[in-house]
Amino acid sequence: MSKSRHVSETPATQFLRQHKVAFTEHTYDYIDHGGAGEAARQLGLDPHAVVKTLIMEDEAARPLVVIMHGDREVSTKNLARQAGCKKVAPCQPEVAQRHSGYQVGGTSPFGTRKRMPVYVEASILSHPEVYINGGRRGYLVGIAPAVLVELLGAKTVSVGLE
Repeated sequence: MSKSRHVSETPATQFLRQHKVAFTEHTYDYIDHGGAGEAARQLGLDPHAVVKTLIMEDEAARPLVVIMHGDREVSTKNLARQAGCKKVAPCQPEVAQRHSGYQVGGTSPFGTRKRMPVYVEASILSHPEVYINGGRRGYLVGIAPAVLVELLGAKTVSVGLE
């Protein structure tokens, strides 16, 4: 299994290159519902440094992006409070796909079809590098987490469930 096979451009990698962001590419064999944990296992990465991109929606069905450690769940109640919404819930997969332009399991916060507010778990920013989906199933990019704030205007929240 090759860890560095070249992956053709995705909207996410185009976005990163346009903004001159340095990133590393990491491919793995995508497994349905394997999630960030499976990616971390195959690539030999810290599951806490592999982060997932979740598309959720508020009470008015307005989409938002949440970036969370791969080994943690999101408290939607805390997220709603910190984002100033009445309620937040995960989108249906087909709705998430419409908003992001990515297949579920391959969602990147970069180069999404629709501009959406982005929330990032605060502790992610303390990692020197995080691994996040590069816009395709089985494909992660390693980036400095500050990029999430600088390029996406991500707001920090503390919404991880222990």
